[in-house]
Amino acid sequence: MKNEADADLRRADSLAREIFSDVANKWALLIIEALGERTLRFSELRAEVEGISHKMLTQNLRMLERNGLAERTVHPTVPPRVDYALTGPGRALREAVDLFCDWTRAHLAHIEDSRSRFEG
Repeated sequence: MKNEADADLRRADSLAREIFSDVANKWALLIIEALGERTLRFSELRAEVEGISHKMLTQNLRMLERNGLAERTVHPTVPPRVDYALTGPGRALREAVDLFCDWTRAHLAHIEDSRSRFEG
């Protein structure tokens, strides 16, 4: 790491904030969750992450690959087969994503009730 400022999420110019911004979006979180401990092809990932467009999946996979969280393997077949998997750091991040998913499930009823009262 260049310096301590790069790790400070509170600083607008930190690398940590840039990475946080990259991975803290719904599509990245859902892709990380879908990959889990598996290797999936692009079409399989798209089927797993309901509602994601081809463009959004491509952009997020490139971002995850750029940040070293996912790896892309091209197999020399005709037509070429491309697989995606999480790297070690990507699997470690998935543990945090799993906690977030568990939190969402555990508090869903409370949030629904709050929204009903708020909109009510």
